[in-house]
Amino acid sequence: MHRNALQKVNYGVLYVVGTPIGNLEDISFRAIRILKDVDWIAAEDTRRTQQLLKHFGIQNRLESYHDHNKEIKAPILIRRLISGQDIAVVSDAGTPGISDPAYRLIREALSENISVVPVPGPTAAIAAVSVSGLPTDRFVFEGFIPVKKGRKSRIKSIKDESRTLIVYESPHRLLKTLRDLQSVLGDRPVAVCRELTKKFEEVIHGTISESIEIFSNRKIRGEFVLVIHGKTGKKA
Repeated sequence: MHRNALQKVNYGVLYVVGTPIGNLEDISFRAIRILKDVDWIAAEDTRRTQQLLKHFGIQNRLESYHDHNKEIKAPILIRRLISGQDIAVVSDAGTPGISDPAYRLIREALSENISVVPVPGPTAAIAAVSVSGLPTDRFVFEGFIPVKKGRKSRIKSIKDESRTLIVYESPHRLLKTLRDLQSVLGDRPVAVCRELTKKFEEVIHGTISESIEIFSNRKIRGEFVLVIHGKTGKKA
């Protein structure tokens, strides 16, 4: 098992394990091995993780760890790591720590000199930017734009950003977000990525206004990643 220079010898290891964002074939051999070998799996959604484990014939102990219980569960998990147990933290899908509560657990583990080891896997943001057709040499991840408080100021703060922008959005707020982005950023090129790696995967390339027109005329389902062209010297 992995150890770092500062870690106490008997401490366990916290593995940050990337899991599929849709297609189960995207999991790595290493992730499967780690999920089998650790003492505990800290899962954002135990039911969803149990389905993943069952698919790969993995039997292991699950501990619920999500946004609503992180204040209580993080100290429990840290105590187990200090006692020498290894733990894998997994999110609903993708790489833990990206717009999910794994960040808190990772920070607390590092503060205790517990070794934190990445087990790389799929990330929706990277998958989306890779097929966007927009500049990939420099990009910035904005995660979810606030629903109410701070929404306008967040969008205004990225207006002059020259790097490619990556935004997560739910189906219920997709049109509102596209309209808000257009009103502040202008009608820029965008790739609207829906249900990446899943059965109904779809990537729509065009402008923000074209995307608004498309999704105004259909039932909106699935999770979305928006990849938006950064500001250029030309009028957007």
